Amino acid sequence: MTWGTELWDQFENLDKHTQWGIDFLERYSKFVKERLEIEQTYAKQLRNLVKKYCPKRSKDDEPRFSSCVSFYSILNELNDYAGQREVVAEEMGHKVYGELMRYSQDLKSERKQHLQEGRKAQQYLDQCWKQMDNSKKKFERECKEAEKSQISYDRLDNDINATKSEVEKAKSQLYLRTHSADESKNEYAAQLQNFNGEQWKHFNVAIPQIFKNLQDMDERRTVKLGETYRSFADVERRVVPIISKCLEGMVTAAKAVDQRKDSAIVVESFKSGFEPPGDYPFEDYSQNLSRTGSDNTISTPKNEGGVKPDPKHSISKTAKNKLWLFGKKPKAPSLEDFSHLPPEQRRKRLQARIDELSKELQKEVDQRDALNKMKDVYEKNPQMGDPQSLQPKISETMCNMEKLRSEIHKNESWLSEVEGKVSTRGDRRPSADVNHHASHGRESPEGSYTDVPNQEHRSPPHQPDPRQAHQPDEFDDEFDDDDPLPVIGHCKALYSFSGQNEGTLLMKENEVLYIIEEDKGDGWTRARKQSGEEGYVPTSYVEIAMEKNSKGAVTYI
Repeated sequence: MTWGTELWDQFENLDKHTQWGIDFLERYSKFVKERLEIEQTYAKQLRNLVKKYCPKRSKDDEPRFSSCVSFYSILNELNDYAGQREVVAEEMGHKVYGELMRYSQDLKSERKQHLQEGRKAQQYLDQCWKQMDNSKKKFERECKEAEKSQISYDRLDNDINATKSEVEKAKSQLYLRTHSADESKNEYAAQLQNFNGEQWKHFNVAIPQIFKNLQDMDERRTVKLGETYRSFADVERRVVPIISKCLEGMVTAAKAVDQRKDSAIVVESFKSGFEPPGDYPFEDYSQNLSRTGSDNTISTPKNEGGVKPDPKHSISKTAKNKLWLFGKKPKAPSLEDFSHLPPEQRRKRLQARIDELSKELQKEVDQRDALNKMKDVYEKNPQMGDPQSLQPKISETMCNMEKLRSEIHKNESWLSEVEGKVSTRGDRRPSADVNHHASHGRESPEGSYTDVPNQEHRSPPHQPDPRQAHQPDEFDDEFDDDDPLPVIGHCKALYSFSGQNEGTLLMKENEVLYIIEEDKGDGWTRARKQSGEEGYVPTSYVEIAMEKNSKGAVTYI
């Protein structure tokens, strides 16, 4: 079924239909354009969302909890998903929208050409019809004039009063009119035959061909729309496998959330390494009191034999009974050896620093080896370069290596100090190890080891700055309450200490003191004299032995 035969008389309607087809094509093109703009906006918003919730972070801020790691994995997958939406928008713009716009322009040009051909054929047929119609009207007029001349001639010929010249004149006029009518008839016949021929050609050749071209154009438009519909779907289908992988990655990230692992990380992050405090002993303050049976009054306590009262049970009105776990910990600034941190955290920080320094040292070693190889090559082939030109760089590398080794050694000594303290807390030594341990090297507050010679030839180690670990007002704050701290051990002074700063305690060499609070990593130990006076003394100035009832074992430092 073709338009040329079935719609031979519907030129105007076909003109409107083909225009509608092109308008529909452009409307669909506009739909695709708005769709790809939506995809672009969606992808942009997704990327902004990922950027908002996944900001740039330093190495130390890298997430460790499985829930955080999974969330950032989901954000990465979402970012990849946004990239696939951008691919969809780009493919739609290139393979669908761009193709439709180019095809629309081609259709407009082709339609215009076919319609011009149809109008031209119609105009030619109209022209032929006008020529035929004019010849017909002329033939009609000539016939009417000839009839009038025939009537005039017949009237004069039958009139006996008409002269011969009048009759001849009428006869001559009749002949001319008849001859003109015959010529008009012939001309009309020729024009009619020509018009019929042109009309047959118009409706059987020209118009069917033009309409067939319009039909082919419209069918190609329909096919093109179907192809672009399929391309529209194929663009989405091509990214489905990658999008599925993104969604699978999100599911995998969700399955990777491990609550037990996160709990272990919390322990690892905040574990201090300290042991819980032991039970407080009962302190009987009534042992030195006596009552009389008669007046039931309290007598003045006596000090028999000149023995001083037991400082374990003496009361200092300035003492402050606060546990570090629940109370206020003395403030300390950040130190290079991380001594302001709890032992476990300090060990982790030192180990991380040692690992980092080791990596830097390995880089310097590799660079030194490379420079030495290059130097050997230059020595064997002087034309390639001067070996001496590499010497400054080699020297600089060696210097850097020495600095790094020194830093590593220093941090390893601090790490050994921490690990030694942690191990002694976990494995208490018996009291028989006191003399043996006292002969070993001591740890200075800076973290380095110092050999301890015979006591008569000893010189005091470096004294920690009380301003770094305990500010004067903090010392004062910790001696405000009336509740005494329990005795957890005793110590022997290895050196004399002046105790000039507020909160510190004066002690003499070989003086025995009672320990009421351990060193919190800042180089100070809180002690109490036999007289009841309390204060802080440098940990490196004393030899400490912890009581069994305080931690469950005896430890010597």
